[in-house]
Amino acid sequence: MMMMMRVHRGAASMAIAAWILIALMCIWCVESKYMVYNTTSKIVPGKLNVHLVPHTHDDVGWLKTVDQYYVGSNNSIQGACVQNVLDSIVPALLADKNRKFIYVEQAFFQRWWRDQSEIVQETVKKLISSGQLELINGGMVMHDEAAPHYVDMIDQTTLGHRFIKQEFNVTPRIGWQIDPFGHSAVQAYLLSAEVGFDSLFFARIDYQDRAKRKGEKSLEVVWRGSKSLGSSTQIFAGAFPEHYDPPNNFNYEVNDDSPIVQDNMELFDYNVPERVNEFVAAALSQANVTRTNHVMWTMGTDFKYQYAHTWFRQMDKFIHYVNQDGRVNALYSTPSIYTDAKYATNEAWPLKTDDYFPYADRIDAYWTGYFTSRPGLKGYVRTMSGYYLAARQLEFFKGRSKVGPNTDYLADALAIAQHHDAVSGTSKQHVANDYAKRLSIGYEEAAKVVEASLASITRSSSKTNRGSPVTKFQQCLLLNISYCPPSEVDLSNGKKLVVVVYNPLGWKREDVIRIPVIDENVIVKDSGGKEIESQILPLKNASLSIRNYYSMAYLGKFPSVTPKYWLAFSASAPPLGFNTYFISKGKRPVVAAFSEYRSEEKQNDVFEVGPGNLKLVYSANKGKLIRYTNSRTKVKENVGQSYSFYVGAFNKNQSSGAYIFRPNGTFSTKSDGQAPFAVYRGPVLDEIHQRINSWIYQITRVYKGKEHAEVEFIVGPIPTKDGNGKEVVTQITSHMKTNKTFYTDSSGRDFIERIRDYRKDWNLQVNQPVAGNYYPINLGMYIKDDSNELSILVDRSVGGSSIKEGQLELMLHRRLLHDDARGVGEALNETVCVQKKCSGLTVVGKYYLRIDPLGKAAKWRRSFGQEIYSPFLLAFTEQEGDGWTNSHVSTFSAMEPSYALPDNVAMITLQELDNGKVLLRLAHLYEIGEDKDLSVMARVHLKKVFANKKIKKVTEMSLSANQGRSEMEKKRLVWKVEGESGKAPKVVRGGPVDPTTLVVELAPMEIRTFVIDFY
Repeated sequence: MMMMMRVHRGAASMAIAAWILIALMCIWCVESKYMVYNTTSKIVPGKLNVHLVPHTHDDVGWLKTVDQYYVGSNNSIQGACVQNVLDSIVPALLADKNRKFIYVEQAFFQRWWRDQSEIVQETVKKLISSGQLELINGGMVMHDEAAPHYVDMIDQTTLGHRFIKQEFNVTPRIGWQIDPFGHSAVQAYLLSAEVGFDSLFFARIDYQDRAKRKGEKSLEVVWRGSKSLGSSTQIFAGAFPEHYDPPNNFNYEVNDDSPIVQDNMELFDYNVPERVNEFVAAALSQANVTRTNHVMWTMGTDFKYQYAHTWFRQMDKFIHYVNQDGRVNALYSTPSIYTDAKYATNEAWPLKTDDYFPYADRIDAYWTGYFTSRPGLKGYVRTMSGYYLAARQLEFFKGRSKVGPNTDYLADALAIAQHHDAVSGTSKQHVANDYAKRLSIGYEEAAKVVEASLASITRSSSKTNRGSPVTKFQQCLLLNISYCPPSEVDLSNGKKLVVVVYNPLGWKREDVIRIPVIDENVIVKDSGGKEIESQILPLKNASLSIRNYYSMAYLGKFPSVTPKYWLAFSASAPPLGFNTYFISKGKRPVVAAFSEYRSEEKQNDVFEVGPGNLKLVYSANKGKLIRYTNSRTKVKENVGQSYSFYVGAFNKNQSSGAYIFRPNGTFSTKSDGQAPFAVYRGPVLDEIHQRINSWIYQITRVYKGKEHAEVEFIVGPIPTKDGNGKEVVTQITSHMKTNKTFYTDSSGRDFIERIRDYRKDWNLQVNQPVAGNYYPINLGMYIKDDSNELSILVDRSVGGSSIKEGQLELMLHRRLLHDDARGVGEALNETVCVQKKCSGLTVVGKYYLRIDPLGKAAKWRRSFGQEIYSPFLLAFTEQEGDGWTNSHVSTFSAMEPSYALPDNVAMITLQELDNGKVLLRLAHLYEIGEDKDLSVMARVHLKKVFANKKIKKVTEMSLSANQGRSEMEKKRLVWKVEGESGKAPKVVRGGPVDPTTLVVELAPMEIRTFVIDFY
């Protein structure tokens, strides 16, 4: 009975509860105030239009690696998951057709895209087609603009743009470089206008420049980055009033503390009027520094929209209530809509030329240290860039494999490395390691392509026995640290070392090859069996110690042999082709002479080196270079070269770090003793070895057939036991009167005039006289006076300046002990560990010095600059006896035998695409007026370039090869410029390609891109 009572009571209480619930639901139904927000707003003429642009900025590596950012791992460092962002955006956009979103980084988007079902992919395609989701910028990454070479910028942009075109049949319209730390002229005219962008937006410009532009309403400009191409490559460019995040108090990620719009009057804290007033006030404030009745709010920042609804809920409300208020008009927008609105006003805009370097975000905070940060990674990226160019050529000659090794992984790794926290050197150490790891894997794959291609080409002859084994080639990536196992072989018993020398340039070239060997009694013969001039040089302890330490660090093993010598010989190769050289045991006719000079007081302490026209004169007493002479050009100039270092400031207001260069005093390097000069002379080159101190060693080389000096520096480990970080520089000093003026390249392309302590766009307030005069160097820099030009070219991106009259300065290495408080949270203190012992990074690099008569230097800068970027590619194999020339092709050129590209043209891309077509890019190397003979229209005969193939069709494309050139030109917006009445002066460019003659014209600084079909 008691049990029955309990059951009945339980049933009754359940029934009561059910009725109460139903009653409450009815009440809720009656009282429900589901709000439909009106987000349909469009542009309203005559009213201030506030364009809300929802976006996320997703670094392709920075504090976490690219993969960690994508999947959301390692969140103890940073709570960021790009997968969540993209997963969250799709339903948020589907919830309201008026909502919009822009996405930038293809490295992430493509990872996500591959993970999606067909249903999701179709949904995303519809969102993109409708304009709700817009892919802008479109490269694999938002590349840096100081450290990358322009070829890498083009390649990574092309990789992203062609994917977008293939998958969605759209072409990005907008450049969105919102986070790089300064902006290059090449970004404006080449990577914006020439890829078909209608505008370019960015955030980081100098704080003094920004203040002036806000006062003049000149944050938005027409930017003409090229003096050669002028108005034909101008772009509408806008700098944001502050940063790339929303105005203060309008951030809406889950844990952000900005006040929401609380619009339920039955709850506490109703604040619609207050929030609308704040919105209107912020809009009017921005309107006060912006021309026309359109302002853009960048609604997002780093890794936002991981839960997109929190943002869109608030923006829905703002659009609804602000437009009800009526003082301003708010709308969901994109940079494309904003650009079209600006264009429709028919406004004339201020003109901007040159670039936006250097960048300081406040007093004493110049972001010029990153021009040199992580010089080892910068050198690796540049080496892989040149290698990738050559590997794609060889891949095309053999035929691209759909299943076997290809160059795709290296393409992806190089693209990721161009990110503005990658090659810039501003990531955490474990992330920098990840970039290097990807490059290494990419190289291994590409090396297989190169070796297979060379094996195929060397066998492709009627005299080849098809049954013979395929030649196995080896390469030497670590030749820079004197490590090359294929050349360090015993050549006794009749063995020969076969060296195939491939030239990726479009013209014939000659250069000196240096490889380590174990025996000095070796000779070199060309493919005709003729012995050629060669030279043996000692492999000194300074190089051997690096070789042993770093081969262990990189490969996990010490070298099995220790070579004692360098073998140097002059090699030549035809355009896009190779020659073969043979090294064998033999008696040497010439032994290099050795001299040693010590810094001692004596009368005749001057000596000169150089086996050719160029002579460098040294003072043994002073231990320094004192004069440069060229017997051919009659140049004689007193010059000096020295090293010093800046102590990195440690200051509560601003320290020197990965981004920022803030020196606290300059100190000359002091020799650790009476270190002698060691001079080696020979028929091919002279070498001068100098031990500057215990952590700087220098080898200067003067070649018989060259008229420049090559300076190899070994810097590190930089000592820090004194508690000071150090930033190591070298100076080339002359007596030239340069009037504070020097010239630096823009991303390896145009040269821009710089004047010390001066900015063309505003009256510079000098607070950092060294750091504020530093600029990025990718190709080189020079100074000139009434008689001569002194030029320096570099092998990687570095920072440089002219701090004193007649002097050029390069920063070679940095090791710092404090963070600069810009987010990375780590000191720039690179170490390399072997068997649990760690020491500071040692950097081996080169720069090149030449002095020419005034007006005669451009040819060396441009031609040799290409040779630095695209060095000979060496492949090695062994051969018994003399049978190679009987069974292999020893010389090859893809071009017609008597043809070469003009001296003013480079082939910067030759690549077989997935569809069997070929991507070709040709670049004019000279600016207008740069050289009297070479700054002229150039012509390239495609039939002679592709002598072994028959061309079916040639289609000219945009720079990123995602649309026809003519189609791009038809869509181009033509912006008005203040003070220019009528049309801008006509710019001469190459004409259309005649389908019969197939001759390509290139005007100065023009790059033309083609897709070619072959029969």
